[in-house]
Amino acid sequence: MVRTLLPRFLALGFFGLTSLAQAATLDGLAVQVTNTSEPVLCAEKDNVAVNFASPEVKSFRIEAVHPAYMGSLKQDRWEPDWTACEDISEATSTKPHPVMHTLYEDDRVRIMGLSFSEFWRPSDTTVTIGGKVSRNIHLLQLLKKHKGKAEEVIAMYPGDGYWRIKPLPPQHLEWTAYGSSFIVGPVEFDQRPVTNLKDVAFDPKTMSFTLTLAKGGKAHVAVANLDEERMTLDVSFDQAVTGVPFATLRSMYVTEFNADVARIAVREEKARSWREEMIMNFRDAMATDAWMGRLVPSRHNTSAPDMMFNRFRAEPAVSR
Repeated sequence: MVRTLLPRFLALGFFGLTSLAQAATLDGLAVQVTNTSEPVLCAEKDNVAVNFASPEVKSFRIEAVHPAYMGSLKQDRWEPDWTACEDISEATSTKPHPVMHTLYEDDRVRIMGLSFSEFWRPSDTTVTIGGKVSRNIHLLQLLKKHKGKAEEVIAMYPGDGYWRIKPLPPQHLEWTAYGSSFIVGPVEFDQRPVTNLKDVAFDPKTMSFTLTLAKGGKAHVAVANLDEERMTLDVSFDQAVTGVPFATLRSMYVTEFNADVARIAVREEKARSWREEMIMNFRDAMATDAWMGRLVPSRHNTSAPDMMFNRFRAEPAVSR
Protein backbone atom coordinates (compact mmCIF):
# COMPACT_ATOMS: atom_id res chain seq x y z
CA MET A 1 0.00 0.00 0.00
CA VAL A 2 2.74 2.46 0.94
CA ARG A 3 4.78 1.60 -2.15
CA THR A 4 1.74 2.11 -4.38
CA LEU A 5 0.91 5.55 -3.01
CA LEU A 6 4.42 6.95 -2.67
CA PRO A 7 4.99 7.87 -6.34
CA ARG A 8 1.57 9.51 -6.44
CA PHE A 9 2.32 11.57 -3.34
CA LEU A 10 5.67 12.64 -4.78
CA ALA A 11 4.08 13.70 -8.04
CA LEU A 12 1.35 15.68 -6.30
CA GLY A 13 3.90 17.28 -4.01
CA PHE A 14 5.92 18.54 -6.96
CA PHE A 15 2.91 20.44 -8.23
CA GLY A 16 2.17 22.13 -4.94
CA LEU A 17 0.00 19.86 -2.77
CA THR A 18 2.71 19.56 -0.12
CA SER A 19 3.99 23.10 -0.55
CA LEU A 20 1.78 24.48 2.21
CA ALA A 21 3.08 22.05 4.83
CA GLN A 22 6.69 22.56 3.79
CA ALA A 23 6.29 26.32 3.99
CA ALA A 24 5.49 26.44 7.72
CA THR A 25 8.41 28.32 9.23
CA LEU A 26 7.71 27.22 12.84
CA ASP A 27 9.40 30.36 14.12
CA GLY A 28 9.65 34.05 13.36
CA LEU A 29 7.42 36.93 14.28
CA ALA A 30 3.65 36.70 14.36
CA VAL A 31 2.15 39.62 12.44
CA GLN A 32 -1.35 41.06 12.31
CA VAL A 33 -3.21 39.62 9.32
CA THR A 34 -6.49 41.40 8.55
CA ASN A 35 -9.04 40.91 5.81
CA THR A 36 -10.71 43.99 4.34
CA SER A 37 -12.24 42.18 1.34
CA GLU A 38 -15.66 43.17 0.02
CA PRO A 39 -18.12 40.99 -1.92
CA VAL A 40 -18.66 41.69 -5.64
CA LEU A 41 -20.32 40.05 -8.63
CA CYS A 42 -17.78 41.27 -11.22
CA ALA A 43 -14.77 38.99 -11.72
CA GLU A 44 -12.63 41.83 -13.10
CA LYS A 45 -12.51 43.78 -9.83
CA ASP A 46 -9.88 43.25 -7.15
CA ASN A 47 -12.19 42.90 -4.16
CA VAL A 48 -9.89 40.79 -1.97
CA ALA A 49 -7.47 42.61 0.33
CA VAL A 50 -5.42 40.80 2.98
CA ASN A 51 -3.13 43.11 4.97
CA PHE A 52 0.05 42.34 6.92
CA ALA A 53 1.17 44.71 9.67
CA SER A 54 3.79 44.81 12.41
CA PRO A 55 5.99 47.63 13.79
CA GLU A 56 8.85 45.13 14.14
CA VAL A 57 9.16 43.44 10.75
CA LYS A 58 12.20 44.32 8.65
CA SER A 59 12.16 41.29 6.36
CA PHE A 60 9.85 38.57 5.12
CA ARG A 61 9.31 36.16 2.25
CA ILE A 62 6.73 35.99 -0.52
CA GLU A 63 6.25 32.84 -2.59
CA ALA A 64 4.15 32.07 -5.65
CA VAL A 65 3.53 28.32 -5.99
CA HIS A 66 1.62 26.40 -8.65
CA PRO A 67 -1.79 25.33 -7.29
CA ALA A 68 -2.34 21.82 -5.96
CA TYR A 69 -4.31 20.76 -9.02
CA MET A 70 -1.68 21.93 -11.53
CA GLY A 71 -0.53 18.42 -12.42
CA SER A 72 -4.00 17.47 -13.63
CA LEU A 73 -4.73 20.75 -15.45
CA LYS A 74 -5.41 20.13 -19.14
CA GLN A 75 -7.37 23.25 -20.07
CA ASP A 76 -6.39 26.73 -18.89
CA ARG A 77 -8.69 29.76 -18.81
CA TRP A 78 -7.48 33.34 -18.56
CA GLU A 79 -9.88 35.42 -20.69
CA PRO A 80 -11.59 38.32 -18.83
CA ASP A 81 -15.10 37.68 -17.51
CA TRP A 82 -17.29 40.80 -17.75
CA THR A 83 -20.44 39.07 -16.50
CA ALA A 84 -22.34 41.21 -13.95
CA CYS A 85 -19.85 44.09 -14.29
CA GLU A 86 -21.98 47.24 -14.12
CA ASP A 87 -19.51 50.12 -14.03
CA ILE A 88 -16.65 48.61 -16.07
CA SER A 89 -16.59 46.70 -19.34
CA GLU A 90 -14.22 45.44 -21.98
CA ALA A 91 -14.73 48.70 -23.87
CA THR A 92 -13.96 50.95 -20.89
CA SER A 93 -11.00 48.81 -19.80
CA THR A 94 -9.28 48.42 -23.16
CA LYS A 95 -6.30 50.76 -23.54
CA PRO A 96 -4.27 51.67 -26.63
CA HIS A 97 -1.30 49.41 -27.25
CA PRO A 98 1.60 50.60 -25.07
CA VAL A 99 4.98 51.73 -26.28
CA MET A 100 7.43 48.95 -25.36
CA HIS A 101 11.09 49.48 -24.49
CA THR A 102 13.80 46.89 -23.89
CA LEU A 103 15.48 48.39 -20.83
CA TYR A 104 18.00 45.59 -20.31
CA GLU A 105 18.90 42.20 -21.73
CA ASP A 106 21.59 39.57 -21.17
CA ASP A 107 21.80 35.80 -21.57
CA ARG A 108 19.60 35.24 -18.47
CA VAL A 109 16.91 37.92 -18.42
CA ARG A 110 15.16 40.62 -20.40
CA ILE A 111 13.57 43.68 -18.78
CA MET A 112 10.78 45.38 -20.68
CA GLY A 113 9.33 48.80 -19.88
CA LEU A 114 5.82 49.62 -21.11
CA SER A 115 4.46 53.14 -21.39
CA PHE A 116 0.70 53.69 -21.72
CA SER A 117 -0.98 56.78 -23.09
CA GLU A 118 -2.69 57.12 -19.70
CA PHE A 119 -2.39 55.57 -16.26
CA TRP A 120 -5.02 55.49 -13.53
CA ARG A 121 -3.07 57.85 -11.25
CA PRO A 122 -0.33 60.48 -11.82
CA SER A 123 3.18 59.28 -11.08
CA ASP A 124 6.71 60.56 -11.57
CA THR A 125 8.40 57.34 -10.39
CA THR A 126 11.65 56.65 -12.22
CA VAL A 127 13.14 53.31 -13.22
CA THR A 128 16.89 52.77 -12.90
CA ILE A 129 18.78 49.86 -14.48
CA GLY A 130 22.54 49.81 -14.82
CA GLY A 131 22.80 53.52 -14.10
CA LYS A 132 20.30 54.41 -16.84
CA VAL A 133 17.24 56.30 -15.60
CA SER A 134 13.95 55.94 -17.48
CA ARG A 135 10.73 57.88 -16.98
CA ASN A 136 7.07 57.30 -17.81
CA ILE A 137 7.39 53.54 -17.35
CA HIS A 138 3.99 52.29 -16.22
CA LEU A 139 4.75 48.56 -16.30
CA LEU A 140 7.99 46.64 -15.79
CA GLN A 141 8.20 43.06 -17.04
CA LEU A 142 10.96 40.63 -16.08
CA LEU A 143 11.35 37.74 -18.52
CA LYS A 144 13.53 34.75 -17.57
CA LYS A 145 15.22 32.93 -20.42
CA HIS A 146 14.41 29.25 -20.04
CA LYS A 147 14.56 26.36 -22.50
CA GLY A 148 14.95 28.61 -25.50
CA LYS A 149 12.11 30.97 -24.54
CA ALA A 150 11.79 34.20 -22.58
CA GLU A 151 9.14 33.54 -19.90
CA GLU A 152 7.54 36.52 -18.18
CA VAL A 153 7.63 35.89 -14.42
CA ILE A 154 7.32 39.37 -12.85
CA ALA A 155 5.03 42.27 -13.70
CA MET A 156 5.55 45.38 -11.59
CA TYR A 157 3.77 48.76 -11.77
CA PRO A 158 6.05 51.57 -10.51
CA GLY A 159 3.17 54.07 -10.38
CA ASP A 160 1.22 52.32 -7.63
CA GLY A 161 3.62 49.64 -6.34
CA TYR A 162 1.67 46.58 -7.50
CA TRP A 163 3.47 43.31 -8.27
CA ARG A 164 2.43 40.04 -9.89
CA ILE A 165 4.74 37.03 -9.87
CA LYS A 166 4.57 33.42 -11.02
CA PRO A 167 6.87 30.39 -11.31
CA LEU A 168 8.15 29.07 -14.61
CA PRO A 169 5.53 26.96 -16.42
CA PRO A 170 5.50 23.23 -15.58
CA GLN A 171 6.62 20.87 -18.32
CA HIS A 172 3.10 20.00 -19.51
CA LEU A 173 2.02 23.66 -20.04
CA GLU A 174 3.54 26.23 -22.39
CA TRP A 175 2.33 29.21 -20.36
CA THR A 176 0.63 30.09 -17.07
CA ALA A 177 -1.48 33.03 -15.94
CA TYR A 178 -0.91 35.72 -13.37
CA GLY A 179 -3.47 35.92 -10.60
CA SER A 180 -3.20 37.78 -7.30
CA SER A 181 -1.21 40.99 -6.88
CA PHE A 182 0.65 42.26 -3.86
CA ILE A 183 2.06 45.55 -2.61
CA VAL A 184 5.24 45.99 -0.59
CA GLY A 185 4.61 48.80 1.91
CA PRO A 186 4.13 51.23 3.42
CA VAL A 187 0.62 50.65 2.09
CA GLU A 188 -1.58 53.74 1.82
CA PHE A 189 -5.05 54.29 0.39
CA ASP A 190 -5.64 56.35 -2.76
CA GLN A 191 -8.89 55.08 -4.30
CA ARG A 192 -7.40 51.66 -3.56
CA PRO A 193 -4.34 50.40 -1.60
CA VAL A 194 -1.06 51.66 -3.09
CA THR A 195 2.59 52.12 -2.23
CA ASN A 196 4.10 55.43 -3.34
CA LEU A 197 7.56 55.06 -4.85
CA LYS A 198 10.19 57.54 -6.04
CA ASP A 199 12.37 55.06 -7.93
CA VAL A 200 12.52 51.38 -8.84
CA ALA A 201 16.03 50.08 -9.49
CA PHE A 202 16.95 46.62 -10.78
CA ASP A 203 20.34 44.91 -10.49
CA PRO A 204 20.57 42.06 -13.04
CA LYS A 205 23.64 40.53 -11.36
CA THR A 206 21.88 39.95 -8.05
CA MET A 207 18.36 39.66 -9.52
CA SER A 208 17.16 42.22 -7.00
CA PHE A 209 15.02 45.35 -6.96
CA THR A 210 15.55 48.39 -4.75
CA LEU A 211 12.46 50.51 -4.11
CA THR A 212 13.02 54.08 -2.99
CA LEU A 213 9.96 54.89 -0.91
CA ALA A 214 8.26 58.27 -1.22
CA LYS A 215 8.02 58.53 2.58
CA GLY A 216 11.72 57.80 3.03
CA GLY A 217 13.83 54.68 3.30
CA LYS A 218 14.13 51.77 0.92
CA ALA A 219 12.75 48.30 0.38
CA HIS A 220 14.73 45.53 -1.26
CA VAL A 221 13.10 42.69 -3.20
CA ALA A 222 15.41 39.85 -4.28
CA VAL A 223 14.56 36.81 -6.39
CA ALA A 224 15.79 34.04 -4.09
CA ASN A 225 14.47 31.09 -6.10
CA LEU A 226 12.78 30.52 -9.44
CA ASP A 227 11.94 27.16 -10.99
CA GLU A 228 9.03 25.16 -12.44
CA GLU A 229 7.38 24.85 -9.02
CA ARG A 230 7.72 28.23 -7.30
CA MET A 231 9.11 31.74 -7.26
CA THR A 232 10.50 33.03 -3.98
CA LEU A 233 11.13 36.69 -3.18
CA ASP A 234 13.01 37.89 -0.10
CA VAL A 235 11.85 41.34 0.97
CA SER A 236 13.62 43.62 3.44
CA PHE A 237 13.22 47.20 4.66
CA ASP A 238 15.85 49.67 5.80
CA GLN A 239 13.44 50.56 8.58
CA ALA A 240 10.29 48.92 9.90
CA VAL A 241 6.93 50.13 8.57
CA THR A 242 4.76 51.52 11.35
CA GLY A 243 1.16 52.70 11.45
CA VAL A 244 0.16 51.07 8.14
CA PRO A 245 0.53 47.60 6.59
CA PHE A 246 3.97 46.63 5.29
CA ALA A 247 2.34 44.44 2.62
CA THR A 248 -1.08 43.72 1.15
CA LEU A 249 -2.31 40.93 -1.08
CA ARG A 250 -4.93 41.97 -3.66
CA SER A 251 -7.04 39.45 -5.55
CA MET A 252 -10.57 38.63 -6.65
CA TYR A 253 -13.32 36.31 -5.45
CA VAL A 254 -16.85 35.96 -6.79
CA THR A 255 -17.46 32.27 -6.12
CA GLU A 256 -15.12 29.36 -5.45
CA PHE A 257 -15.35 28.40 -9.12
CA ASN A 258 -14.70 32.00 -10.22
CA ALA A 259 -11.81 33.32 -8.14
CA ASP A 260 -8.08 33.96 -8.13
CA VAL A 261 -8.07 33.31 -4.37
CA ALA A 262 -10.79 31.24 -2.69
CA ARG A 263 -9.24 30.12 0.59
CA ILE A 264 -6.81 31.26 3.26
CA ALA A 265 -4.80 29.23 5.76
CA VAL A 266 -2.85 30.81 8.61
CA ARG A 267 -0.53 29.32 11.18
CA GLU A 268 -1.24 31.31 14.29
CA GLU A 269 1.43 31.95 16.88
CA LYS A 270 2.38 28.70 18.70
CA ALA A 271 -0.56 26.86 17.11
CA ARG A 272 -0.21 23.12 16.49
CA SER A 273 -2.19 23.20 13.27
CA TRP A 274 -3.23 25.45 10.44
CA ARG A 275 -6.46 27.42 10.59
CA GLU A 276 -8.26 27.18 7.23
CA GLU A 277 -11.20 29.27 6.04
CA MET A 278 -12.94 30.50 2.93
CA ILE A 279 -11.36 33.84 2.04
CA MET A 280 -14.54 35.90 2.50
CA ASN A 281 -15.20 34.42 5.95
CA PHE A 282 -11.75 35.16 7.37
CA ARG A 283 -11.41 38.26 9.54
CA ASP A 284 -8.04 38.47 11.31
CA ALA A 285 -5.24 36.57 13.04
CA MET A 286 -1.80 36.92 14.57
CA ALA A 287 0.13 34.55 12.34
CA THR A 288 3.66 33.53 11.37
CA ASP A 289 2.55 32.07 8.01
CA ALA A 290 -0.30 32.81 5.62
CA TRP A 291 -1.28 30.93 2.47
CA MET A 292 -3.91 32.22 0.04
CA GLY A 293 -4.99 30.17 -2.94
CA ARG A 294 -7.34 27.57 -4.39
CA LEU A 295 -7.91 23.87 -3.89
CA VAL A 296 -10.23 23.38 -6.88
CA PRO A 297 -9.80 24.77 -10.41
CA SER A 298 -11.41 28.12 -11.14
CA ARG A 299 -12.83 29.34 -14.42
CA HIS A 300 -10.78 32.52 -13.92
CA ASN A 301 -6.98 32.41 -14.39
CA THR A 302 -7.04 28.66 -13.75
CA SER A 303 -3.25 28.22 -13.75
CA ALA A 304 -2.47 31.26 -11.56
CA PRO A 305 -0.32 30.51 -8.50
CA ASP A 306 -1.16 30.31 -4.82
CA MET A 307 0.59 32.88 -2.63
CA MET A 308 2.47 32.44 0.65
CA PHE A 309 3.71 35.14 3.07
CA ASN A 310 6.04 34.06 5.90
CA ARG A 311 9.54 34.25 7.48
CA PHE A 312 8.72 37.54 9.19
CA ARG A 313 11.84 38.81 10.92
CA ALA A 314 12.93 41.83 12.95
CA GLU A 315 16.22 41.99 11.05
CA PRO A 316 16.90 42.48 7.32
CA ALA A 317 17.09 39.38 5.12
CA VAL A 318 20.51 37.79 4.78
CA SER A 319 21.87 38.15 1.26
CA ARG A 320 22.27 34.90 -0.63
